[in-house]
Amino acid sequence: MFSRIYSAGLRGVDGFEVTVECSGWNRLPAFNLVGLPDNAVKEATDRVRFACENSGYTFPKLDLMVNLAPAHLKKEGSGFDIAILCSLLQCDGCISRELDLSDWCMVGELSLSGEIRPIDGMLCLCLAARDAGRKKMAVPMENLREAAVVEGMEVYGFHTLRELVEHLCGRARKAPAAFDRDALLARADEETAPDMSEVRGQYMAKRAMEIAAAGGHHLLMVGPPGSGKSMLAKRMGGILPPLTFEESLEVSRIHSVVGQLPGGLMTARPFRSPHHTVTVAGMVGGGSSPRPGEISLAHRGVLFLDELPEFGKAVCEALRQPLEDGRVTVTRVAGRFEFPAEFTLVCAMNPCRCGYFGDPNHTCTCTAREVRGYLDKVSGPLLDRLDLQVEVPAVSYEDMSGKTKPGEPSARIRERVCRARAFAAARFAAAGDKCLCNASMTVAQLRRHCALDEAADKLLSDAFAKMGMSARGHDRILRVARTIADLDESPHILAEHIAEAIQYRSLDRKYWQRQAATPRKA
Repeated sequence: MFSRIYSAGLRGVDGFEVTVECSGWNRLPAFNLVGLPDNAVKEATDRVRFACENSGYTFPKLDLMVNLAPAHLKKEGSGFDIAILCSLLQCDGCISRELDLSDWCMVGELSLSGEIRPIDGMLCLCLAARDAGRKKMAVPMENLREAAVVEGMEVYGFHTLRELVEHLCGRARKAPAAFDRDALLARADEETAPDMSEVRGQYMAKRAMEIAAAGGHHLLMVGPPGSGKSMLAKRMGGILPPLTFEESLEVSRIHSVVGQLPGGLMTARPFRSPHHTVTVAGMVGGGSSPRPGEISLAHRGVLFLDELPEFGKAVCEALRQPLEDGRVTVTRVAGRFEFPAEFTLVCAMNPCRCGYFGDPNHTCTCTAREVRGYLDKVSGPLLDRLDLQVEVPAVSYEDMSGKTKPGEPSARIRERVCRARAFAAARFAAAGDKCLCNASMTVAQLRRHCALDEAADKLLSDAFAKMGMSARGHDRILRVARTIADLDESPHILAEHIAEAIQYRSLDRKYWQRQAATPRKA
């Protein structure tokens, strides 16, 4: 007696198909499970036995062997329960052995009462099943909306094991779930983020944020406490372009793995703001069974690090490679795992420990050595990767009292950002380049799209010499200048675009050190 049912397992943020094979003999009753299962999978032997009896079925009185293939990949979690039990029931004849279940993939945890419980990563598992050629999916009812977004699959949700068996045997048919993409996108349009018009003053910082959103650039804001740095950062999502359906699916896969998918799909760009006590594994991902970290959960969205110098040195240095590559690779004994990490990094920090260095309205109590020590917590290589570095001064009374002109709403800024990205996309398409935004341009693309005229070249040459820029800093100024030109819908980078890009590097380390070395005013 033999039966075969298909299920799926997780490996990082990717799913893989698992074949559940069951064979039984008329000997002394026994139940063995092989195929490199972890403890949660091994415990299925007890869960499925009681779930079967409490659902009104007789557990097979056979010598049973269940194999989870491929045997060289470790199987983790409780999502194989319903596939294991259905294979047992078909092997015993409770589900007809003539019934062809080769199109089905079954994923879900069983309770002792026979209820089917939800699991994490359902979206990834459903995608893996589709890619493996399965056409139908049996999932817990709580995971139905999440799995239904996968096109090309008939997804059925079940509350109990009995519902599933009755459906398979044809005694109580259920209809597959329907997915309405238009309704999902309409729901995305209704979601609102905090509006930029609520921020008083800070026109240069707002301009820097617009450039960062248009080109996907990383941003650092430096200013005294209460100047609005955190308030600005939390409004970044409202000026970024809306997620496309493909991006939404990509982001949702990551959040599904960690159990943070609200249902259906992610329709708003993620905004992650971890506390400064976060560990390296919490930031970049890891663990004995590696899971995505904060930088992957911020994929296609914003990662906000408030009080940047307070983050551990190892945590900050671990960001350097993902900022360049847009992904993070975690190697463990279990294997090599790769997580996507294309995010916009927004950082905020005070200029010194007391927070008032350079503030004309407050006296800084830090010595020059203390200021330098505080700034040295942000390493030069990390600072070099932050395209835009702006000072955020204290807000004036005129701005706070509403006597000045109110700021632009986020919707208007987003319109300009979307136009700039469309302008850049047309330029990339004309050159046959595959690039999402200016910040991710390769060196070859940089030379192709960022040619300078004589005036712009001379201006950049002088700044390169005076500011002591690195080669990376030079290229990042070109990328920012290209974004500024895109906002102006200019096919060429002009001298004024270079000049504006240069001023966003004014917080270069050498500048900081010169400022910290100057005598402090009484």
